[in-house]
Amino acid sequence: MVINNYEDLDDYISKIDSYISKEQGKKEKILEQIDENIDLIEKIESQIDLIEKVSLLLQRTSEFARNQAKIQIESLVTNCLQYIFDNNIEFQIEIEELYGKPNAEFYVITKADETIIKTKPEQSRGGGIVDIISLALRIAFLQVHKPKIEGPIILDEPAKHVSEEYIFNVADFLKRTSEMFGRQIIMVTHNNHLSSIGTQAYRVSMKGTESKVEKITPN
Repeated sequence: MVINNYEDLDDYISKIDSYISKEQGKKEKILEQIDENIDLIEKIESQIDLIEKVSLLLQRTSEFARNQAKIQIESLVTNCLQYIFDNNIEFQIEIEELYGKPNAEFYVITKADETIIKTKPEQSRGGGIVDIISLALRIAFLQVHKPKIEGPIILDEPAKHVSEEYIFNVADFLKRTSEMFGRQIIMVTHNNHLSSIGTQAYRVSMKGTESKVEKITPN
């Protein structure tokens, strides 16, 4: 632009002022948007922090509940094993993460003098240990489950592999369990010692191709 006089200069200055004013407006708008984005980022970061804290809380709560259930189940099964077998036998649960999910392994711990033996239930003293652990786990599951599962405990030959020297202990344990937890036990068994603990008992026999049901009086 060629400036020949004061009027041209005034016009040029006026245009510069107008340009500066427009640019200043753009700058203020950009600064306003920056402030809005900063506020938005702070809100997002705050939400991310909250989500992480809630996630951690839920994880710890889940771990706590899992550990509490683990302790309860270990205690109940151990008490059952010690009641029926030896005082030096314990039940142990080990939980580890496997493919992002908790995986539980069961072990039987026995003590002989100063030696501690840790084995899988199926490798401990034959099938009798497995029978009793299975029985105790069913009872423990019913008792620790939230919400509580109502109804009777239904058992089919619960001590099939338990030797006769321990079968009286099994019968007494079942009777005490029913009384302690207030649960009815419905059991199918061929063992006379186990059937003798029932308040009502029935013998089912075959006559030809028909089943004969006979009510018997427990000892």
